[in-house]
Amino acid sequence: MTDDRDTVAERFGEAVNMTAGELEDWLDTDESRSVGQKDGGGESTGHASGRRIVGLLRTKRSELSDEDYEHMGKVVGYISRHLAQRPSGDVRDTRWRHSLMNWGHDPLK
Repeated sequence: MTDDRDTVAERFGEAVNMTAGELEDWLDTDESRSVGQKDGGGESTGHASGRRIVGLLRTKRSELSDEDYEHMGKVVGYISRHLAQRPSGDVRDTRWRHSLMNWGHDPLK
């Protein structure tokens, strides 16, 4: 990993602004399942990432693996890039917001 674990954890904590429970509830919605790029299994990359983020948020830092920190870095990068593409106007019911929420970030918070 290029960044140390403390830096990755800090950036992840800043980027992911939904709790594990909020994200888990969101992932159960039709809106969550309807956005994102689908892999061969029918689940979008963001939805699968959201399920992994729920697990990360519920795991003690001392128990996180290098792979977990790599995924945390991927989450931070996705959220950062996606926020830069914010559409104009009200984003409340947009695919843009819903995609971000799959990755644990609600831009309306």
